[in-house]
Amino acid sequence: MPCLFRTAMPLPDLDHEAHLRHAFAVAAKAADTGSHPFGAILVGGDGTVLMEQGNAYLPDHDMTGHAERVLATRASQRFRPAELVDATLYSSAEPCAMCAGAAYWAGIGRIVYGLSESKLRQITGNHPENPTLDLPCRLVLESGQRTVEVIGPMLEDEAAELHRAFWASR
Repeated sequence: MPCLFRTAMPLPDLDHEAHLRHAFAVAAKAADTGSHPFGAILVGGDGTVLMEQGNAYLPDHDMTGHAERVLATRASQRFRPAELVDATLYSSAEPCAMCAGAAYWAGIGRIVYGLSESKLRQITGNHPENPTLDLPCRLVLESGQRTVEVIGPMLEDEAAELHRAFWASR
């Protein structure tokens, strides 16, 4: 299906590793406050960081407070889809089905992630605070009417380190 918002121009080249490490730093900060170690940033087409978001599980134990979902909600309130089509969401871990859907509905044009859902599931096991869906975000996004570019996993070993000690201690 044709994209509803995409211009004929391809998305700009960005420093994916640097921006992904920024998302890792946001995730580490979330973990330092006792929340789950997930982080996301939104980068505009010109390379400017537009917003960042750590996991929002705490203080209310919000199981839908995933960093990517909250960031997509905030982005859709602040920007129009025509603006977000050139933006990239960088996430410390692969967006789950809920988060991929939120990015899609917000109109974000690209997602770059670190840790895959399948590796995250291996790390967290059957933890009640993280009942991981082993459903690749590509499958969710491919079912939509517009194209969302997906890049990842990237720097997966680095991303996994954010989770190993955290989930083992819970």
